[in-house]
Amino acid sequence: MDAAQQEATARARDLQRNWYGEPLGTLFRKLIDDLGLNQARLAGVLGLSAPMLSQLMSGQRAKIGNPAVVQRVQLLQDLAGQVADGSVSAAEATERMDEIKKSQGGSVLSNTTHTTNSSGAPTVKRVVREIQSLLRSVAAAGDIIEAADTLAPTHPELAEFLRVYGAGRTSDAVSHYQSHQN
Repeated sequence: MDAAQQEATARARDLQRNWYGEPLGTLFRKLIDDLGLNQARLAGVLGLSAPMLSQLMSGQRAKIGNPAVVQRVQLLQDLAGQVADGSVSAAEATERMDEIKKSQGGSVLSNTTHTTNSSGAPTVKRVVREIQSLLRSVAAAGDIIEAADTLAPTHPELAEFLRVYGAGRTSDAVSHYQSHQN
């Protein structure tokens, strides 16, 4: 890969980090590992071609253009968390992936049965992702940080919120939320 290609890939990964919280290669590899998939199966569940998935993972493409695919990614992340905490079995996960594959998308903030805990309440991680998705739908992470810096002198709590939830990683935002619940 020549220098121009390396620069374009680095730029695409930076954009992915701003839009999705991390490069899509990292995010998709986690899903593959956590759900026991291969790239072809992940592409099928998401509704992408295998070459498109590969281009997103490698940084040859920066953005997922279809909002329904973005929503399927979020649903798979939720499912991976449920598999990890033992609330969903491998067999159930396979069934849910088939349901996710058939989903047509809709509102990014839609509430589905896959996003609640055993009490029926939305999971903290899902709420955090919805907040992040909403903020990132109106501004890139760099713009959110700039807004936070502008607000910091007069509204430090709002500035912190924007930094953590608008431009931060999901896991950091969940930890932040949980630390402020005590």
